[in-house]
Amino acid sequence: MAARNRRPLLRATLGAHLAGEVDPIATTEAARGVAYALVDRARDSDDPEVTRRLVRLADDQGLDELAELWADAPAVSLPGALWRLYLLRAWVQRDPVSAARQFGAGQGRVLPREVVAGLADPPGPDGVRDLADAVLTGVFEGDLDVALDRAAAFCWVVAGGRAVLADDLDDADSAAADRVTRGGHALARTADQLAAAARRWRAGTLT
Repeated sequence: MAARNRRPLLRATLGAHLAGEVDPIATTEAARGVAYALVDRARDSDDPEVTRRLVRLADDQGLDELAELWADAPAVSLPGALWRLYLLRAWVQRDPVSAARQFGAGQGRVLPREVVAGLADPPGPDGVRDLADAVLTGVFEGDLDVALDRAAAFCWVVAGGRAVLADDLDDADSAAADRVTRGGHALARTADQLAAAARRWRAGTLT
């Protein structure tokens, strides 16, 4: 019953911005409108339950539904950044052991970014789960650019960790090493995109 009650949170906000339009431009504008409406809703509320529901939005609505709304948004935009943050949280929640191991493997390679990420040393599964929730909480309650920078730092460190793990795998399983390397490169791109979104938010130009 609780999950059914939560579903209108996204649908109702989307409906208010689409207003019957279905063309691609209107859908893009609706996706942007929903992203800003959700952020504004949390920031205008004193109820911590609103933030909790938004942090768990992908759990309650489903990643597929968020993908329909935000996956095609420009990477350096508010909806694009939110989509990447929810994807990141979904991975960490699904496999916190791997996330912690990869972050740990990357420690010492990008030291200033480790500090920005703010994970304990050594990182553990509970720590990376808490970080993923804290980043989204920061989006809705704190300084959005700081939250984006923190997520970017986490991604950069994990990308560095994947490079280390790929090197370790290379002699034993070159195909696996190649997959890990590609995953690291993709995560580094995500880090760059989140950091760019943070800069644009500070400049007042994030769309």
